[in-house]
Amino acid sequence: MSEKKAEVRVWCDGCYDMVHFGHANSLRQAKALGNYLVVGVHTDEEISKHKGPPVFTEEERYKMVRGIKWVDEVVVGAPYVTTLETLDKYNCDFCVHGDDITMTADGVDTYHLVKAAGRYREVQRTAGVSTTDLVGRMLLMTRQHFKQGDSEYSIDHEPSKSMGQDKTARSPWTGCSKFLPTTQKIIQFSDGKSPQPGDKVVYVAGAFDLFHVGHLDFLDVAKKEGDYLIVGLHTDPAVNKYKCGNHPIMNLHERVLSVLACKFVNEVVIGAPYEVTKELMEHFNVSVVCHGKTLIVPCENGADPYAEPKRQNKFKLLDSGNTMTTEKIVERIILHRSEELRTIIKKLRSKK
Repeated sequence: MSEKKAEVRVWCDGCYDMVHFGHANSLRQAKALGNYLVVGVHTDEEISKHKGPPVFTEEERYKMVRGIKWVDEVVVGAPYVTTLETLDKYNCDFCVHGDDITMTADGVDTYHLVKAAGRYREVQRTAGVSTTDLVGRMLLMTRQHFKQGDSEYSIDHEPSKSMGQDKTARSPWTGCSKFLPTTQKIIQFSDGKSPQPGDKVVYVAGAFDLFHVGHLDFLDVAKKEGDYLIVGLHTDPAVNKYKCGNHPIMNLHERVLSVLACKFVNEVVIGAPYEVTKELMEHFNVSVVCHGKTLIVPCENGADPYAEPKRQNKFKLLDSGNTMTTEKIVERIILHRSEELRTIIKKLRSKK
């Protein structure tokens, strides 16, 4: 008999504000260096002291980190400077962080103690995405015009209540993101497991833009409706048509990785059709189609996109009890616009 492999416990910590697929990818890489991942999350007070006020509350941030499928344990109120005592307290062999430097308000490397002790490992940061970048995208939404190539898209128009709005409207989705998607990255995030015979398949669809605690709670209750959860993600043009304005904030590929990182999700349909058809339901052997409390916008022809699952008596409205929306996050950012801009300017200057 072969000896049982010793458990390697890995420590990660951070603010995890506005959790995105970059955070998830860092945690995925960290988990791969061991077999048990402990993640420490800083308090609002600590973050405000060293970086400025976070967008999400600490309770929201704790929940988001717990929702990432590579995380085994979350430590609340982790110290901003990682100490050897912290690693020992949680029986962690070493600490892992991305290849970007994190400093305290006094300019001290937050990992200097674990680095000096040889208990620090580094993973590659996901290029093309950061919390600062996402905040910048949201702040751009408040401008009257956003330049995209040789054309301008005006957000000063009356939003349409159907998907048949002005087709000359342009969204800056391709102009904002610097993330370069690859099939390898999708494979790394995917479980690659098909539903088992007898599994009850649940299907939900939407934008899932700027993945947040509202999405997380909805997917949690949706998963409980069956055994295998499939999430259909609409294309960027489709999202722009029913959300209007400068949506989506994150492009389709970014949204795919954000949703795949959620522990409740088994599979993602990339560029899912807006209308849930009989063919789609048969193809995935869907037992129930769920939707949250958000508004259901009609198809371009005025039809109900959920008419077929309703006809089959396989449609269910769910109430997760969470009222968070992407729009509310944008409102939070705008509310603290001046503070966020100061933070962005400070970061940009530090990179020069």
